[in-house]
Amino acid sequence: MNLFLQFVDLFGTYVFALSGAIVGVKHRFDLFGVFALSSVTAIGGGCIRDVCLGATPPPGLVNIDYFICILLAIASLSFFQKLVFSFEKPALFFDALGLGFFAAFGANKTWQHTSSVQLSILMGCVSAVGGGCLRDLLVGRTPVIFTKEIYASAALIGAAIELLGSSGMIPEHDSILLSIIVCTLIRMVSLKYNITLKTITNKYF
Repeated sequence: MNLFLQFVDLFGTYVFALSGAIVGVKHRFDLFGVFALSSVTAIGGGCIRDVCLGATPPPGLVNIDYFICILLAIASLSFFQKLVFSFEKPALFFDALGLGFFAAFGANKTWQHTSSVQLSILMGCVSAVGGGCLRDLLVGRTPVIFTKEIYASAALIGAAIELLGSSGMIPEHDSILLSIIVCTLIRMVSLKYNITLKTITNKYF
């Protein structure tokens, strides 16, 4: 199980790094800029979570495995750019996939540290959306979590599903896979059919 969780964490790092690298290339960043944006996207949310949990220094900053995942993501985009960009809205696809992976892993890690349901759901969401939020700020756009798009809410649902396994209600292996699948599907379906959250109508400004 520990090996599976490690795979979830590292693969989530890879896909988020890839989504960050794609955004960097689209904004015509130089190589360092692409690396920086890819790194922030990949490990930003996990670092915020680990600092909140007191799990310092964050593994994302000291574990070379994460650095290798980021480099692999950039190399994948460099050598297989045509394939990566052949996906429809590739950055959104990889972002949705990373959202599911990090929501599941973040909730699981927080549960192992605290056994708190509400904190595990919250930190699962932070793990999933933190890096993307920092990425959006760096490229000068409003973070997705503050718009009508279903993003953070999908991560919250994914984190809650993962806790069914962490708390022993269903097999943990199944809960993680189900969490990733459901979270990613919610995000992708909401994008495909333009399903959004309602906003509060401002009548005075």
